[in-house]
Amino acid sequence: MNAPNDPGPLRRMIWVFPDRESTRTGAMWKHYFWDLYGEVAEELGMNWTRHSPDAVTVDGTVPGRPRVWVDEQEVTPEDTLFITALYSLPYQSMDIFNQYALCTVLEQAGFYLPFPAQASLIGNDKLATVLHLEGSPVPPIPTVRIGTGRDTGKHLYEVALANMTYPAIVKPAGWCGGGGVNLARSAEDVRGLASLAQGGDTTLVIQPYLGDGTVDHRVYVIDGRPHAVLRRIPEDGSPVANASRGGTMEFAPVPPELAAATAWFAERVALPFFCVDFLFDGERYWFSELEPDGVIAPDLDDPQRTVQRGITRARFTAYRDAHAKWLAGRGHRRQEGASA
Repeated sequence: MNAPNDPGPLRRMIWVFPDRESTRTGAMWKHYFWDLYGEVAEELGMNWTRHSPDAVTVDGTVPGRPRVWVDEQEVTPEDTLFITALYSLPYQSMDIFNQYALCTVLEQAGFYLPFPAQASLIGNDKLATVLHLEGSPVPPIPTVRIGTGRDTGKHLYEVALANMTYPAIVKPAGWCGGGGVNLARSAEDVRGLASLAQGGDTTLVIQPYLGDGTVDHRVYVIDGRPHAVLRRIPEDGSPVANASRGGTMEFAPVPPELAAATAWFAERVALPFFCVDFLFDGERYWFSELEPDGVIAPDLDDPQRTVQRGITRARFTAYRDAHAKWLAGRGHRRQEGASA
């Protein structure tokens, strides 16, 4: 393992992110975390930059020796890692295939990826997450997944709703940030929401509503251990606790029940950093979502952003150490191959 500020051979972390933000949103994210990411990486002796998928060029003409450039600067698996979490909000939908394809190409070209393609597939679709993590010590929210399209008006999906209770949460299967989350009080409400989702072929999930005041707990898991918890509290009358929907946020101690569950999740999600979201209905916790690239929110009461910086630093250190371990393992495998 490297010393705290020694990145070893790793020099660059390149964040692949679709270049689709509006002027307002781009400025918000820049202040919210992009600038801080660059600062923390520099403190660790690395360079952090963000690029759209089309900035990456790959020469595969020489068998066994692919070459990769980012904005005309050549990078190698030894000095660079790519962060390739999938982003799939509506205005990013045209980039989804490019993100998956590039992620796969980079992996095949020999680069270390903190989020391999399979991790994004599991984390992006909410029902895929539940099925992959079957047996969770914290029970998952019962979930029905329905597609929408030209035959949505035939209500063929209703065969799966016999066990659904109302009110229910209806939301896109692969969005984030509280976008598209609605409360349905009857099957007729589901029909109306499905017909709206039809306009964008948006796949939906339907889950029982846990009640007003349900609190969201995001556990930041780093190197297999719970590092911090962000509590998100909904605004009165809101079915979702995200800040984009009026929720408030605060960092809090890790509840013992969630700390114990983290070890189980870490065994099944072999990533140096990820987040697990749990909902607390006032009596019990429910497993909600897996976020390979969960937002590290700033503490608005701390202008120095001490907690946000600390989590980000631990996250990037975990990436660096995982990259070093991956490099060592790759070299060991090459030596074994040469001696065989």
